[in-house]
Amino acid sequence: MNLKDLYIDFFVSKGHKQIPSSPVVPENDPSVLFNTAGMQPLIPYLMGQSHPYGTRLCDYQKCIRTNDLDEVGDTTHHTFFEMLGNWSLGDYFKEDSISWSFEFLTKVLHIPKEKLAVTVYAGSATIPFDSESYNKWISLGIPEGRIAKTLEDNFWIAGESGPCGPDTEIFYWRDESEVPESFDPEDVRWVEIWNNVFMQYYKDSEGGVTELPKKNVDTGMGVERTTAILEGVNDNYTSSIWKDVIDLISTISGLPYKGNEKSMRIIADHLRTAVFISADPAGIKPSNTDQGYILRRLIRRAIRHARNLNIDINSDWEQKIAMLILDKYKKYYKELEENANVVLEVLKTEKEKFNRTLEKGLKEFEKVTKDGQDITGIDAFHLYDTYGFPIELTIELASERNLSVDEAGFQEKFKEHQELSRTASQGKFKGGLAGNSEVETKYHTATHLLNAALKIVVGPDVHQKGSNITEERMRFDFSCDHKLSEEEKQKCEELVNNWIKEGLEVIVEEMSKSDAIASGAECMFIEKYPDVVTVYSIGDVSKELCGGPHVKNTSELGTFKIKKEEASSAGVRRIKAVLIEE
Repeated sequence: MNLKDLYIDFFVSKGHKQIPSSPVVPENDPSVLFNTAGMQPLIPYLMGQSHPYGTRLCDYQKCIRTNDLDEVGDTTHHTFFEMLGNWSLGDYFKEDSISWSFEFLTKVLHIPKEKLAVTVYAGSATIPFDSESYNKWISLGIPEGRIAKTLEDNFWIAGESGPCGPDTEIFYWRDESEVPESFDPEDVRWVEIWNNVFMQYYKDSEGGVTELPKKNVDTGMGVERTTAILEGVNDNYTSSIWKDVIDLISTISGLPYKGNEKSMRIIADHLRTAVFISADPAGIKPSNTDQGYILRRLIRRAIRHARNLNIDINSDWEQKIAMLILDKYKKYYKELEENANVVLEVLKTEKEKFNRTLEKGLKEFEKVTKDGQDITGIDAFHLYDTYGFPIELTIELASERNLSVDEAGFQEKFKEHQELSRTASQGKFKGGLAGNSEVETKYHTATHLLNAALKIVVGPDVHQKGSNITEERMRFDFSCDHKLSEEEKQKCEELVNNWIKEGLEVIVEEMSKSDAIASGAECMFIEKYPDVVTVYSIGDVSKELCGGPHVKNTSELGTFKIKKEEASSAGVRRIKAVLIEE
């Protein structure tokens, strides 16, 4: 049986309810471009909001992280990955959490306890040693020598203040040599496979720590890493998750995996991630901003490495690989089957665009080298930044002409570029439980009013396609086939501001998903919601399925002002708006 099925079956048997995997593009979370962890979609509930499914939850969650994209190509890194998680929202705590983790690993997955080691929180001046976790592990038969006490690695907090607490990490001995009696967390042969976070305290902005009245448990286990461990392989890409994809790339290229590992891993990883982004209900298309930029970069990087393997770029190679990935995962994520044609079209269109860009880049390369001069770092970076030429391709082409490339100069420019990108996107990748401030809560409610206004002004077929909220503004994407006129924008503003002035009450209700839809409730991503849902109604103006949070009355919002309206992607428009305090 698949690891995901075993995990869900086990925790359901312990009284948990399975919740659907959220889309990879988060709704109303400005901190990240993608859901980067299994707990991210559960942030409102970890912060205190009641969950429609109760206090014991479990799921498998689609995640994407691109902060170490350049590391993909080794044996362990992936941009898309799946996280298994189980949560207690003020229900059970350390005793049950640790017991069930141990039981699942040793009884269901049949991992010998002799191959397990753990870390626990050592304690500090303000927060005590986690003796409860330590003693529980001892009672389960983990010897003292295999329990390491650490500080930084075993305490979790999002940002500077907020819910926090100790965690206990479970490690597996991933080596054929004898398991050492003493556990050294720095020994790379010990691989972390599970992390149990115990949200036990609250740290205020002054550094004061108090015990939380309602304590939560948040756990996470990576599917790819655990599968590789269970199958006894040291290269994730040789596990059953990847083997058929790698074999197909090998067949298409006519080359073996051995000796071509890096390019094959990058193609497999990047196309899998591109499939999931393209299939997401948010309707992301390759572009030069935000999620679209990541999607474009992934597809183009896969194409460059396909060239390295002498694959005919103009063939349907990417379609074959994508179809295999779609078939592998559609059982678990139905949007893959529903949007399969969209995925294939996105990959084909972007491939054709990049092939044309490559041709232009080759012409530019000829110009740079026409006088037989070596290639400067600035020219090499220009080829990379403008035409997508990796430095390896530039070096290879230069070598054919007996020319050299200033690699040090290129790396200097590349580092400058990375630093600028990192500075520009700090807000996008901060993650955690930060966010949902009072201002962001107001903007969240304003998106519902704008959605309702657009349905009146533009037409009832308008639907939300995505949103992004910060302390400074809201951004709202919606389905629309034309640029809004000044009159349409003005009417939307007037409607929203009239509703704000009316002081409409915001009412929250829990009901079955079928009842919510029957009542006319609007929903952005229907498949992400469980059978019991939360519905927010704003007077008679708006009714939407939503995770919140919202203000209690529209009179709290201030004055609504549209700052900009523009195209987002084909058939999707984008409004940027602000709320002005009165």
